[in-house]
Amino acid sequence: MKKHIPNAITCLNLISGCIATYFAFQGEYTLALLFIVIGAVFDFFDGMTARLLHVSSPIGKELDSLADDITFGFAPSAMIFALLQSLCASEVATAGSAFQGQVMSLLPYLAFVMAAFSALRLAKFNLDERQTTSFIGLPTPANALFWGSLIVGFGAGMTSSAYFIYAILAMVFVSSYLLVAELPLFALKFKQWGWKGNEVKYIFLLTSVAMILVMGIVGLAAVIAWYVILSVATNKR
Repeated sequence: MKKHIPNAITCLNLISGCIATYFAFQGEYTLALLFIVIGAVFDFFDGMTARLLHVSSPIGKELDSLADDITFGFAPSAMIFALLQSLCASEVATAGSAFQGQVMSLLPYLAFVMAAFSALRLAKFNLDERQTTSFIGLPTPANALFWGSLIVGFGAGMTSSAYFIYAILAMVFVSSYLLVAELPLFALKFKQWGWKGNEVKYIFLLTSVAMILVMGIVGLAAVIAWYVILSVATNKR
């Protein structure tokens, strides 16, 4: 019986991602982000439970990747799609030609490029034996939290302007690249709790708390951006 517990928790992650996707398509971005966060909690506990119960299995690993792509790949892509669709609506209505209107109406679908790259990142992670104490490429949960908090924090304030549309699309492609890039990023894993050897991690944690307290929900997106910048700045390779 106990061998099924981690997979059941993984399925709860997947279900959370499905619910997040539904709310994303409805334009309920706050609820979509909430269920992405709930999925992240389940994602944390499924691996921990498998290790505690000593019931790790190949099927659990594959199921975990599938669930993660739904919760941290497809759900945030759906949020971006819904936001772009609302921003493009007035641009389509005021388009100077039918062709221009058709192009604008198709642009939101580019959001799903990120879901494809999330799946590729997860597949690479399963095969990459280098990522035991650190990450290579942006983890999908971090990417999902970045987009979810950014859209919840700034989405309502965006006007239907081509500037915002193309800026968001550019960020989608940057995120997609970061997911699969050969970019070493530190992980918050501590072998010992002393300051020496953990300077970067402690600096990151302290500054992250300050960002969230000062900036609120948008601070979470700032934390993810800071995580990437700090990793690049301190990378000795």
